[in-house]
Amino acid sequence: MFETLKSAFRVKEMRRKLLYLLAMIFVIRIGSQLPIPGVDGSVFKQWFKSNTGDAFNFFDAFTGGSFESMSVFALNITPYITSSIIVQLLTIAIPKLEEMQKDGEDGRKKINEYTRYLSIALAVIEGAAIVIGSRNQGLFGTNNPQSSMTTAIVVAVAALTAGAAFMMWLGEQITEKGVGNGISLIIMIGIIARLPQAFVQEVTSR
Repeated sequence: MFETLKSAFRVKEMRRKLLYLLAMIFVIRIGSQLPIPGVDGSVFKQWFKSNTGDAFNFFDAFTGGSFESMSVFALNITPYITSSIIVQLLTIAIPKLEEMQKDGEDGRKKINEYTRYLSIALAVIEGAAIVIGSRNQGLFGTNNPQSSMTTAIVVAVAALTAGAAFMMWLGEQITEKGVGNGISLIIMIGIIARLPQAFVQEVTSR
């Protein structure tokens, strides 16, 4: 394995791609630690621990711990994945989309464009659901005036949507300029990032 990596680094183009991938991994992990403006991360972590379950643990592992810390990358690339699945299903149900898919590179570019737009819409919906659903847990401070609360909710939803859009863009950039499929690599990075904590929890729970 190490010999393969050494050989890869000797090739200028491959070295550039690998360094770009490493830089994007660094950006993803930094973004996973950036809290949403106005969010009390400690309150959200306590709520997460008290409501832990298989669904929450799976989603948190999928997002690389971003969901538990309620960072700007809390949605990760889940809106994009959901959007891709929906668009793929619609190509079967809608003849026009099916024709686009068979229309070569131009058709695929158009479908990818629709997928991006749907991803943003889903990110807004998912972000609003998380923020509003967490409001009663004291995430935004229920003692604030209604105007301040509304502003905090709008800012949080906007931050989550921007984070999801940025992750989608990063996935495409990694695919284009890095090594491998960007979306798959982002998922793998998130899962690997949670392995140490998952191992500690498994050991301490015995």
